Formats: sequence, structure tokens, C-alpha cells
Amino acid sequence: MMMVWTVVAWLSGSLMFSYWLGLMARQNLKTVGDGNPGAMNLYKAAGIRWGMAGVVLDFMKGYLPVLLLMNHGAVGGYVIVPVAAAPVLGHAFSPFLKFKGGKAIAVTFGVWSALSGFEVSLVYALILALLLVIARLANQGKPSSAESDAFQIVFGMLLVFIYLYVRTFSLEILWCWLAIFVLLVYTHRHELLAFLEKIFKKSDKPKRFSL
Repeated sequence: MMMVWTVVAWLSGSLMFSYWLGLMARQNLKTVGDGNPGAMNLYKAAGIRWGMAGVVLDFMKGYLPVLLLMNHGAVGGYVIVPVAAAPVLGHAFSPFLKFKGGKAIAVTFGVWSALSGFEVSLVYALILALLLVIARLANQGKPSSAESDAFQIVFGMLLVFIYLYVRTFSLEILWCWLAIFVLLVYTHRHELLAFLEKIFKKSDKPKRFSL
């Protein structure tokens, strides 16, 4: 039954609500910003109401299947690992978009909310908020770049692992973290590589000294 529940969770995650809402608003999200068919691009293209609707629906497609399967005892032990990762995987590789997808941030929050009763998702949100403040201060109030945002999302998830370890979450939850972390790295790979290139270029610049 593990494969059945994993497929169900994957299909739930593969429902591209933000992209479809964009079409309803007469906006093709593939042509907006970085082309990501997610809630952030929906917000940029169609406004806050459409964007919030996309966030809620993308969150729920990760939250509901994991929560329902856990509450009804359909999954337990290490079976939860593929089921928890499946909605994120479905969003990243949606059959409705020729197995392409989005960054899977909202659905990640949904999955963690189901796994931990909102505890871990709240911690992750606070970590991201703190990293955003630090980035804004470092950039003297200027908006952060897509590359910086990607780094914050992935680095923030690394900090979540420390929280999970200190709070002595089960090994099954730690494996869930690893699966989701790998998927977030993959969905943000282009921005992460660009961010690292910028860092290395800055470090390679010769310093000028004035007398």
C-alpha cells in the first residue's frame, strides 16, 4: 500500500493550482519573472488576491494528503518518508506541465505543517523572516535578489535540521527532512549556482589600497 499512498500524495502535489489560477486571470506564469508556475509569480502577475489563493491551495495540496493519511493510520514508521516527499516531488515534476514544475515552497510548508502540527513550519517561517531581515540590512534596505532568496530558503531548511535534532524528532522525520531538503536544493539549483558564482567572484576581486 505504500506505493499507492505515495502516488496519491504525488498526484495531489502535482496539481498546479497557481498556474491554473494564472490562466483564469489571463496570465501565463511561464512568461512572468523566472517562469516559475508558483504562487509568488501569480502574485506578481495578477495581484495579492490571486497570489494568496495560490499560496493557500499550494499549501493545502501538501498538508491534506499527509495529514489525512497519518490520522487514518494509513501510513506509519518509515512509510511516511516517501509519502511526505511525494507532494513536493509532484509540484517539482508535474505531469500537468510536462513534468516540469515550481520551487515547491508553499507545498513544503504544507507537508511540514501536517508532519509536526504546524510546529516545524512555524519555526521555518521564523528562520526565513530572520534571514530576510539580515539580508535587507546587509543590502542596506534594497530588495533581495532571486539568488539570495534561494540561498535563504535552502540555508533556512538546513537550520531546521538543527531544530529537529535538538528537539529529538524521530529518525523518520529526519529522513523526511533529508528528502525534502534535496528536492528544495534541486528546485533552486540555478539560483544557488548563480549565488555561489557571485560570492566567488567577489572573493576573487583584487583589493585596492590607497596611500
